[in-house]
Amino acid sequence: MVLARVANFFTNGDSTPTHSIVDDGRRADTMPAESVRDITQAAAVVDEGMDDEAARPPYLHAMLAGGIGGTTGDMLMHSLDTVKTRQQGDPHMPPRYTSMGSTYYTIWRQEGIRKGLYGGVQPAFLGSFAGTVCFFGAYEWSKRTMIDYGVTPSIAYFSAGLFADLAAAPAYVPSEVLKTRLQLQGRYNNPYFSSGYNYRSTIDAARTIARNEGFGALFYGYKATLWRDLPFSALQFAFYEEERNWAKRYVGSNNIGLLLEIATAASAGGMAGVITTPLDVVKTRIQTQVNHPSSTSSRSTLSPTKHAVPSQSSKPHATQNRPISTSSPSTTLKTHGAATLDTSSVLTGLKIIYRTEGIAGWFRGVGPRFVWTSVQSGTMLVLYQTLLRRFEQYPLVKTDEAL
Repeated sequence: MVLARVANFFTNGDSTPTHSIVDDGRRADTMPAESVRDITQAAAVVDEGMDDEAARPPYLHAMLAGGIGGTTGDMLMHSLDTVKTRQQGDPHMPPRYTSMGSTYYTIWRQEGIRKGLYGGVQPAFLGSFAGTVCFFGAYEWSKRTMIDYGVTPSIAYFSAGLFADLAAAPAYVPSEVLKTRLQLQGRYNNPYFSSGYNYRSTIDAARTIARNEGFGALFYGYKATLWRDLPFSALQFAFYEEERNWAKRYVGSNNIGLLLEIATAASAGGMAGVITTPLDVVKTRIQTQVNHPSSTSSRSTLSPTKHAVPSQSSKPHATQNRPISTSSPSTTLKTHGAATLDTSSVLTGLKIIYRTEGIAGWFRGVGPRFVWTSVQSGTMLVLYQTLLRRFEQYPLVKTDEAL
C-alpha cells in the first residue's frame, strides 16, 4: 500500500505510472537499481509519516497510560524522595541525617516503612495520578495540534512538554506541599525527629495549613517549581521522542523492544535531570534555607511555620521560617560554606551561586538527581508505551474517536 502511494510520484519514460510496476512484483526486476532505491527511500519517508499518524492513540488511552505510568514511577521512588526531604529539611545543626544509606537505615529502624519511609504517600499518590493524567492529555493535544499546523516535530515535542507541565502544575503542587511536610514529619508526635510539623493525617494537614497559614500556603513554591519543571519536562520529552525515532529507524519497526524502551526513557529523563540541575539547586536553596528573624529579606513563596514542635532546648527562641523543597532528589543539606541566597529570584540565585561557588555549585547533588530522574522517567515512559499497546488490543474507546 505504501509503495503504491509513493509510486504515484514516479513515472517511466512513456508516462506509464511506475506504481503498476511496483504493484506487480513480477516486473520489479526490470527497473534500474537507482529507481528501486529512490522509491524505497521515498517509501520509508512516507511510511514514517504514516506511522506517526497511526501512532496517535485516543486521548483517554494516553491519559490513563500516562497516569498509571507516572504514578507507578513516583511510588517506586517515594522512599528515596523521603530520604531527600529529610536531608534537605533537617533543621538541626549538626544535621541528624548525612549519607543516603545512613538516612534510609535510621528512618526505617526508628519509624518503620509506612509512617517513616512512606510518610506522605497518600497525597503523593493522588497528586501524581492527577498531575500525570493532566500532563499527558495536554501533551498529546498540544503536540498533535502543532504538528498538524506544520511545526517541526522536535520543536513541537519541546513546546508540548512546556505546555503540559504548565497545565498539570495546579493539580500536583498542592499535593507536593502536603507530601513533603508529612515526609519530613514522619510519625505523629515523632519522638525521634523534631521537624516543625505535627499533623495527624493528610486531611488534618490540609485543614491545619489552610486555617493557620491560609489556603495559598498549599501553593508554596509554585513559581520556583515551574522554573525547574517546565524546562525539565520540555527537554525530557524532546529527547525521548527523538531517541524513539532513532530506535525505530534502527530496528525498522514501531515496536523497538523492552531494552530500547528502557534505554530511551531512562536516558531522556537522566539527561534532562542533569541539564536542569542548576535550577533544582536554586529551588532547593530558596525553599530550605533558614531565615533568621534578623533577616530583612522577604519572599512571597515562604511563610513561617505556625505549628512547630517545641524545641528541647530550655532557652526560648523565635520560630524560624523553614520551607520544604518540593523538588525531586537533588542537593544535600546546605553546608556552612554554602552561600545564603536571601532571594526568591531564580536568576539572582544562579548568579550568587556561580559567583561564590562556581560551576560546581550549580551541580551539587547531580548524581542522586540523575539516578532519580532516570529511574522515574524510565518507569513512567516504559509503562506508558506498554499500556498504550495493551489499550490498542483492548480499546476503551472506538478507533474513530482517537483524533
